[in-house]
Amino acid sequence: MNLVIFGPPGAGKGTQSAKLVKEFNLFQLSTGDLLREEVSKKNDFGNKIEEIMKSGGLVSDEIINNLIENKISNPEYKNRIIFDGFPRNLDQAKSLDNLLKKYNQQISLALNLKVDNQILVKRITGRVTCSVCNKTFNIFFDPPKTCDLKDCGQRKLITRSDDNEDTIVKRLKTYDEKTFPVLDYYLKKGIMKNIDGMQDINAISDQLFTIIGAVRS
Repeated sequence: MNLVIFGPPGAGKGTQSAKLVKEFNLFQLSTGDLLREEVSKKNDFGNKIEEIMKSGGLVSDEIINNLIENKISNPEYKNRIIFDGFPRNLDQAKSLDNLLKKYNQQISLALNLKVDNQILVKRITGRVTCSVCNKTFNIFFDPPKTCDLKDCGQRKLITRSDDNEDTIVKRLKTYDEKTFPVLDYYLKKGIMKNIDGMQDINAISDQLFTIIGAVRS
């Protein structure tokens, strides 16, 4: 069973992916992780990717597809991949289908976490991190309190430079524009499931577990 999980920035996609990996013994395939893995190898291919990323450019679909094929073709991961952050556009979705077909696999479910944009903006702009233990809080939903370590008394609460409203609104707009055709693509295939991402984290997980469990049975 292969899955795709969608969700705009701040929807909790990473959190839920981690829970699904643990619950169903899946392999989480994140294009960001794949690129960082190649860069860490310090070879010619990795250096080329690093140059593109540092310049602010987009890594080509050809490179992404090659990295993904390396994982899809590995028998260890056959039919137990959750695609996180990919596909990002319609061409990538079609390429993924072709790659999976090549290795006698397919996408079983596409899961879409739906959250109102106003909530997403608060989730991201309200995010602060302890400078000592790196624990994350949210000034709107999870106000800063005592950290896990005793020496966090000298902490500073850090906000990421890109966690500002203007940047977030642009990211959400870009996500909506690029992702809608992909969601529609999977909807027409009859494998799209929308999940209320406004619920408590555990409630979202329970809903996901039920949907996936029904498909696996």
